[in-house]
Amino acid sequence: MIWYHGGWGWGGWFFMAMFMVLFWALVIAGIVALVRYLTGARQDRRSGRPPSSGEPGWGSRRAEDLLAERFARGEIDDDEYKRRLALLREHR
Repeated sequence: MIWYHGGWGWGGWFFMAMFMVLFWALVIAGIVALVRYLTGARQDRRSGRPPSSGEPGWGSRRAEDLLAERFARGEIDDDEYKRRLALLREHR
């Protein structure tokens, strides 16, 4: 009897439909977020970026790698490379 005389009537169907749309929207958004997270982590590994963990000193090693790349490309000369490398190692 609750479905016919004492229930919510059409209002109940409306709220049920809205709840289902919201539920499936959250499920799809969760799947999209998971896929983006997993593919983003894989792209970080391919690009050679260091992990964003709390590992001490990884930032200074990356800075030294970038400095070495600039030296290899000829953007900086030998004296500037040595001076900047010493500065980086001094502030570790």
